[in-house]
Amino acid sequence: MAGKTSKKSAKVAKKAAAKRGVAKPTLLTGGNAQIAKADGDAPVQAYIAAMPGWKRNVGRRLDALIVRTVPGVRKAVKWNSPLYGVEGQGWFLGIHCFTKYVKVAFFRGTSLRPVPPPGKSKDKYTRYLDIHEDEQLDEELVASWIRQASELPGWVP
Repeated sequence: MAGKTSKKSAKVAKKAAAKRGVAKPTLLTGGNAQIAKADGDAPVQAYIAAMPGWKRNVGRRLDALIVRTVPGVRKAVKWNSPLYGVEGQGWFLGIHCFTKYVKVAFFRGTSLRPVPPPGKSKDKYTRYLDIHEDEQLDEELVASWIRQASELPGWVP
């Protein structure tokens, strides 16, 4: 029954957006928004606005925490994921939506203390924080990881 309700709600929202002339972004597998590759805050905010359901609030909270912790943070959307970095140092963090959680990737996570959970990664230095619905976020710990990560050389694609 809940599936029918959410499908109906999504259909109503899509029609309302069409009437306003607002194109609804395409959602990829797991509810990850397909946002055009671009630098700056605007594409990151578009990505966050397109995050489905409870994930949108997580995206807003993470973005605000990153901005408070790293003044002047550089932002972009690449590979359908918001990235955060420091000018001249590369990217230190990325966010990605999956079906049941929001993944925060710390690209030099093995250098953080305490070390974030390992998760599965092709890169031995990357560590992840998976945020599930109704999970309490330890903002003090996450802010500590963000601050530490921003002070390290970042990932340069």
